[in-house]
Amino acid sequence: MRTFGFPEFLFILEAAKWTLALSAIAFVGGAILGLIIALMRTSESAWARGVSTTFIQIFQGTPLLLQLFLVFFGAPVLGLDINPWVAAGVALILNSAAFLGEIWRGCIEAIPRGQWEAAEALSLKYSARMRDVVLPQALKIALAPTVGYVVQIIKGTSLAAIIGFVEVTRAGQIVNNATFQPLVVFSVVAAIYFAICWPLSLLAARMERKRARALAR
Repeated sequence: MRTFGFPEFLFILEAAKWTLALSAIAFVGGAILGLIIALMRTSESAWARGVSTTFIQIFQGTPLLLQLFLVFFGAPVLGLDINPWVAAGVALILNSAAFLGEIWRGCIEAIPRGQWEAAEALSLKYSARMRDVVLPQALKIALAPTVGYVVQIIKGTSLAAIIGFVEVTRAGQIVNNATFQPLVVFSVVAAIYFAICWPLSLLAARMERKRARALAR
């Protein structure tokens, strides 16, 4: 049995880069799909609204852990060769898209109706209204809650440990199995997550306060 020391700490710390990499993949992929979902939710098409609403209800209404299991263990049943990287990325992208899509849907609908009506009065098509009038304003509203949700994505990557993806939590499990010092090991894991997430939480709170002051003027 080994004692927890500096090499073990470095092993866990190095795994943080995979946590950040997976978080970046989940956010970028989730943002692209989430924007599509948000636009569908606010579309003039009843079909688009129905499809996007169903997507959101499925992925918000089921645990992320279950989604990871379905992708990782379900893909081979369909004849697809999949590794933990791909499985974790796909599940987190789909899950993030559902939440970001709903966040951004709220931001789009928060734009005063006068802005929509003014765009319609200019005979702008839906795509032009969204691109030139609505989305630039919704972006300002969306920044703070989006940064706040990134924290949830980072913490959510810890569930990827269950399918063998070696990020911070999985690295902690590996070290704990060798040292049998769970208090020390998982205190280090928690400290690393805190060091990553706390600055983002502060940034989101600062953005919220800044926007509140701007609205109060």
